Amino acid sequence: MKAPWIAMLALAFGATAPAWAQTPASPKGSEAHIRAATARIDGASMRTNAVSTKDWPSYGLDYAETRFSKLDQINEKNVKELGLVWSYNLESTRGVEATPLVVDGIMYVTASWSVVHAVDVRTGKRLWSYDPKVPREVGVKGCCDVVNRGVALHRGKVFVGSFDARLIALDAATGKVVWEKDTSIDRSKPYTITGAPRVFKGKVIIGNGGAEYGVRGYITAYDAETGAQAWRFYTVPGDPAKPYENEALARAAKTWDPSAKYWEAGGGGTVWDSITFDPDLNLMYIGTGNGSPWARRLRSPGGGDNLFLASIVAINPDNGRYVWHYQQTPGDNWDYTSTQPMILADIKVGGKPRKVILHAPKNGFFFVIDRATGKFISAKNFVDVNWATGYDEKGFPIETALARSADKPYDSIPGPLGAHNWHPMSYSPKTGLVYLPAQNIPLSLMDNKAWKMNQTTLGVPGSGQGWNTATFINATPPTSKPFGRLLAWDPVNQKEAWRVEHISPWNGGTLATAGNLVFQGTADGRFFAFNAQTGEKLWETPTGTGVIAAPSTYLVDGKQYVSIAVGWGGSYGVAQRASEKIGPGTVYTFAVGGKAPLPQFAQYQLNALLKGVAYEPKDVPEGQGLYVAACILCHGVPGVDRGGNIPNLGYSHPDVINNLEAYVLGGAAKDKGMPDFSGSLKREDMAKLKAFIQGVPDSIRPK
Repeated sequence: MKAPWIAMLALAFGATAPAWAQTPASPKGSEAHIRAATARIDGASMRTNAVSTKDWPSYGLDYAETRFSKLDQINEKNVKELGLVWSYNLESTRGVEATPLVVDGIMYVTASWSVVHAVDVRTGKRLWSYDPKVPREVGVKGCCDVVNRGVALHRGKVFVGSFDARLIALDAATGKVVWEKDTSIDRSKPYTITGAPRVFKGKVIIGNGGAEYGVRGYITAYDAETGAQAWRFYTVPGDPAKPYENEALARAAKTWDPSAKYWEAGGGGTVWDSITFDPDLNLMYIGTGNGSPWARRLRSPGGGDNLFLASIVAINPDNGRYVWHYQQTPGDNWDYTSTQPMILADIKVGGKPRKVILHAPKNGFFFVIDRATGKFISAKNFVDVNWATGYDEKGFPIETALARSADKPYDSIPGPLGAHNWHPMSYSPKTGLVYLPAQNIPLSLMDNKAWKMNQTTLGVPGSGQGWNTATFINATPPTSKPFGRLLAWDPVNQKEAWRVEHISPWNGGTLATAGNLVFQGTADGRFFAFNAQTGEKLWETPTGTGVIAAPSTYLVDGKQYVSIAVGWGGSYGVAQRASEKIGPGTVYTFAVGGKAPLPQFAQYQLNALLKGVAYEPKDVPEGQGLYVAACILCHGVPGVDRGGNIPNLGYSHPDVINNLEAYVLGGAAKDKGMPDFSGSLKREDMAKLKAFIQGVPDSIRPK
């Protein structure tokens, strides 16, 4: 400790105290250094960092989740000199959706199955890893792969939500568990967590997934120090025979028809992704999910807007009380969630400054909303849509006549995977543009009027896995075309500034920087830098597998780095792919002048079309119905699709299909997340499944 008179002299004369009077600095990457670096992360440091963006301390960089870095060491002039500094193997084979967080050179990133890694950016070496040991059999309880979007940091702790719905606080220096909480309100229900927690005002905020399966949505705040529950806000009303939790839900209940007992299917509205915060207004904003089931006629036969589905809801973070809402898709019928990332920005509307929310949810419209009041400002479709022609002055959609067709298949544009899904977008105040991963994945929809809760139904996708959509998906082939693109969108004038067409849908999130750059990874296994003003491609590198997550950038010892976590997967990526390469989940870190070699990439190998499995042709039609109900969402169409991060069964070795019972009913691949279907499939169903799995390759095999 410095003598008081030495410290006073140093302050008075600007001199450095002699070496013998200084406290030795802890080595970078040591436990003491990590404790010091992460202990300072709180609300004040978040706001300070937003000025310089030196670190990347939260999922979206700052409370507003702009994903705009003010760093410009890497810029349009030198980005071509960007090279790999190191790569880090996440040791995963499923989807990687996390944005790496970095504080003073200490990186925290998650892989599939909610595994957390702490990495020293200065060396690229592991500091520690933590596996919450999610039981592999719960993988079937998630609609969209066993993914995790990352962690939160606060005062020396790392917070992660596990796939099986636990919230866990870890010591940032060691990875040891500090506390753990079960966030599920009912363990008999398939609640999951795939989103990144946020920390506002000393509270860890987390929502859950599961609306496809029949759950009730909510979001919960926990004390960051102790894990004690501070409050919980439900997004849809519960059983009307019981008291509503608050007045907002009592009002919301008036927008639901109770005749179908919507609460038995939960109602949906899960808060599985976007959460932002305005500390000046003391408001946090959540995006809510789809209805449960999807089909409104089955969920709420008398109609109604079904609040607070597909909405932005403003909440007081101190007590969890409702403040305002804006519903983007009233009476959701198409899985048009509003959980997609929100950005808080200050822009000019009509020549006057406004505090707004910028939002591009699944339904294909780009929204500008007043974030103080929830008042609708504008909406414009950023892709082709066919469910609405626009929004009126009050902010209500003008639906088309075909949008709620119940008696025949309807080619939903955009489809349920959305014109924009969870993949983060970014906003540059320098260009005034939002950089948005846009897409179309064609699907047709039709109400399933015979739907019953938790009933396996031949030909209804996912019904054998617990899905409760009350909807036939692709009863007839859709006619729209798939695409994936990067859009630069002008939110003031509500128009496209430029676009880059990609090979496939399901591309990664974006990062914008003051260096006039936009970074994005793509489904075909590349990582790009574009000119933020023009969209010109300036740099690219292969990544060995498809990219779905968003990158981050930060300074370490005065040098700017860019990192991206890659690993193909997610709801589209489990059964489809666009890359000819394959590799494990990996973090790549780049800097100007980096010279490290890329890791070796393996060529994606498809076996020969399945051949030699004996079957009765008469069993193929029923086998198709069983396969669609229990298998198609993960394995795709046998021999037609190429497989994603889960193999396509049409290219399996015959021994696998001949012994199908061991996998489907015996748990032979349980350790890889393959569920036991004993509760929904019977042993006599196996011959029918084999017939379809072999029959399709036989029907498409070149003669």
